[in-house]
Amino acid sequence: MAAMAEFRDEGRGEPADRTVIGDELREFGERWGTAEGFAEYVRWLRAQSLEESPRPAGHVPSTTLWWIRDDEYLGRVAIRHRLTEVLLEVGGHISYDVRSSARRRGHATAMLGAALPVARGLGITSALVMCDVTNVASRKVIEANGGVFEDQRGGKLRLWVPTC
Repeated sequence: MAAMAEFRDEGRGEPADRTVIGDELREFGERWGTAEGFAEYVRWLRAQSLEESPRPAGHVPSTTLWWIRDDEYLGRVAIRHRLTEVLLEVGGHISYDVRSSARRRGHATAMLGAALPVARGLGITSALVMCDVTNVASRKVIEANGGVFEDQRGGKLRLWVPTC
């Protein structure tokens, strides 16, 4: 709950926020505070990795992993199992978020590194990972994991990261 409050303080969850965290805050944020509400969220999240689970048009199966130290939630990484035309332009295979109080400590680099073998297990041999042009820290995270710059489209840099 504290991590989600940090994301909200950054403006995540607002209607214009189209990130995974933003969507989840809007959909489940009011219910996370109860055991039943949180269990519902976890069931939904786990179901998203299954091909047969219902999801909005254009969405693909995705696996979400949480990055935890001791009992503290530090962030999450989402692995989309395949790309659509839209994900080729915006989103890519892998996205990650680190709560503000845990940034600049190497967690994003470690999270992406830990996600790559999982992506490989899903049949992804090279993962498309994107970041905002202005997000130098995120570009360094991707490059530290072997990311190779392909191009810039709009305000996004597109890099391909080998999963093996």
